[in-house]
Amino acid sequence: MKLVFAGTPEVAVPALDALLASGRHEVAAVVTRPDAPAGRGRRLVSSPVAQRAEEAGIEVLKPARPRDEDFLARLREIAPDCCPVVAYGALLPKVALDIPTRGWVNLHFSLLPSWRGAAPVQHSLMAGDQVTGASTFLIEEGLDSGPVYGVVTEDIRPTDTSGDLLTRLAFAGAGLLAATMDGIEDGALQAVPQPVEGITLAPKIQVEDAHVDFAAPALRVDRVVRGCTPAPGAWTVFRGERLKLIQVTPLPDRTDLAPGELVVGKNNVYAGTGSYGVELLWVQPQGKKPMKAADWARGVRIAPGERLGA
Repeated sequence: MKLVFAGTPEVAVPALDALLASGRHEVAAVVTRPDAPAGRGRRLVSSPVAQRAEEAGIEVLKPARPRDEDFLARLREIAPDCCPVVAYGALLPKVALDIPTRGWVNLHFSLLPSWRGAAPVQHSLMAGDQVTGASTFLIEEGLDSGPVYGVVTEDIRPTDTSGDLLTRLAFAGAGLLAATMDGIEDGALQAVPQPVEGITLAPKIQVEDAHVDFAAPALRVDRVVRGCTPAPGAWTVFRGERLKLIQVTPLPDRTDLAPGELVVGKNNVYAGTGSYGVELLWVQPQGKKPMKAADWARGVRIAPGERLGA
C-alpha cells in the first residue's frame, strides 16, 4: 500500500522505522506537528518524526491544522491507501479521514476500550494496572472509539515509570502496526467494534494531577511518582518551594512516620504516608538538577518534625 505516516514525538519513531524496514509498503510522506521552540535559546526545532523522515528522504508535511486546505490538497495528490498514526497530536477532521481509501489506523498505547485519551500509559500506572498493551484501530470521529484490528499485551513491572513502559510499548507497538498494515492489504484483518463495557478515559495529565498527597497510602504515592515520571513530573512542597519526586520505594515495615514526616538516616531519607513509609531515592529541588535524596537532605539540613507537603 501507499502510506502517509502521521506522528510527532520520539515514541512514534520506532513505528515509522518498522514501516520503512518492512519493504512491503511505500511511505510516501510523513505528517507531523509544526516546528516548536526548544532549549534555552527557544529556537524552532523539527519533531523527532520529521527529523527521521528527512534522514530517509521522505516528504514532510507540517500543517498548522490538519484541516488546512493546502495540506488536504497535497494529501489528495499523494492519494494514500492508508494513513498509519502514532501520537500525531492533533484531531483529524472528517474531511481528512475520508481521503485514504482504507482510512487512518492509529496505534494507541492501551488495551482498548481501557484508557482512551492522551495519556493512557500514565493513567494505567497511576491506577495500579498489572497488564497493559497497545492496540491498532480504525480512526473515526469519536475519541479512540473505532473498531480494533489487533493488540499486543505488556506486563507492568513493579518499578516501571511511564517512560520505561512507553519505550517498551513503542517497540512492541511498532511491530503490531506493521503487521496491521500487512493484514489490511491482504484482507486477512477485519476491525472488530470495541465493547461498550470497560471504557475508561485517560485525559492529559495536568500539573495538579502530579501533586503527591502524602496523606494517601504509600502505594498511591509510588504510583503517582512512577506514572508522572518523566513528565510532567510528580511533585510536593518543602519549605514553600516545589520539590520534584523522581523515585521512591514503598517500605511496608516502616509504620512509625506521620504523613509527610521526614526522617534522615546516614544514607537514606524516609517520608511517612497515609499507610506506611516510603524511601525517597531521587529528587529535584526547584531550579536545580536531579540528585540523590540523601545528598539533597544533607544540603538542606532537615530539622526534626519537618514534613513534605506542608
